[in-house]
Amino acid sequence: MSKQPAGAITNDGHLTAGTKRFPYRFEFDATRQGSPWWMTIVSILLALLFCGIFIAANGMNPVTVYMKMMKGAFGSEYGLSETLVKSIPLLLCGLGVSIAYRISVWNIGAEGQFVAGAMAATAVTIYFPGLPAYLSIPTMIVFSIAAGGIWGLLTAIPRTYFQVNELITSLMLNYVALLALDYVVFGPWKDPKGLNFPGSPMFTEAQSLPVLGDTRLHLGLVFGLIAIALYALMIRYTKWGYELRLIGANPEAAKNAGIRISSHILIVMVISGGLAGLAGMSEVSGVAHRLMYGISPGYGYTAIIVAWLARLNPIGLIISSFLFGGLIVGGYSVQTIGLPSSTSSMLQGAILFFLIAGGTASKIRLRKNS
Repeated sequence: MSKQPAGAITNDGHLTAGTKRFPYRFEFDATRQGSPWWMTIVSILLALLFCGIFIAANGMNPVTVYMKMMKGAFGSEYGLSETLVKSIPLLLCGLGVSIAYRISVWNIGAEGQFVAGAMAATAVTIYFPGLPAYLSIPTMIVFSIAAGGIWGLLTAIPRTYFQVNELITSLMLNYVALLALDYVVFGPWKDPKGLNFPGSPMFTEAQSLPVLGDTRLHLGLVFGLIAIALYALMIRYTKWGYELRLIGANPEAAKNAGIRISSHILIVMVISGGLAGLAGMSEVSGVAHRLMYGISPGYGYTAIIVAWLARLNPIGLIISSFLFGGLIVGGYSVQTIGLPSSTSSMLQGAILFFLIAGGTASKIRLRKNS
């Protein structure tokens, strides 16, 4: 071989170093599942460092800003209770998308399913206003789960029978749900006594979830913890859970084993949508006490990051939803020092970016040339 300059590429595609061929090569292993646990911590630290650059560019000390966010979210009883309130929809929606991701069904429609559940729960208060609490709350729960499940099914059916990419349908259905929300709160369900505010009439006490003391922490937290416990038990100890894990690990082997993947897609999307719908019911009945324009600040989208950060693990989902609930509350706190609350959204996006980048980097291997 003729002499090559350092760092040149030879005709056979190898990187050279001086006059010798570089003895290693990079390989991308697309079949490798998951990434090391420490990659999650590194991704979060890189996101904090990356966002710190922008914070510093605005004349603020990033450490001061991050400490302010932590103190606002976790430094007082009120902040902690608000963090838990924000973590409830993230936990339920995050669990929903995690179940779908288990079998590589990329449900990004939790936002629309959340809204569908909130609308269904509100419909009970509109059309059955006289129900007592022991009937009203259970009926709202059933309606919200059913509505969210149906919204999820609208994504699963095209995916299963027509091979339509679920990323497209689930995303588009988000906009359909949001436009339907706009229609009802500006139209037939608008409170005539609401001073032209786009929202439904306020829920009665019988239509509102019980809260803890003087806080806004409501019964939805119990819904989320029960759902997580059931998920953990079913994934680990049931035949259905084993089949989900097998489909996620090796779809071809699952098909050869006689598992009907199409049936599982339909089932997990109904469950996924139902959990997001329950999150919507918890929000309107436990926090807002009415259906209104902008009922979700993006819980369904944030839940995607929650699921990725948790690596679909039940305990991880509790931790990540709590942390992201704190991130949202902390975003409100930094407004007092001159930064917008969207600082938390920037952090969320950066965390997702570095999580994906880290997952891709973990598939790259340095191999020695033979």
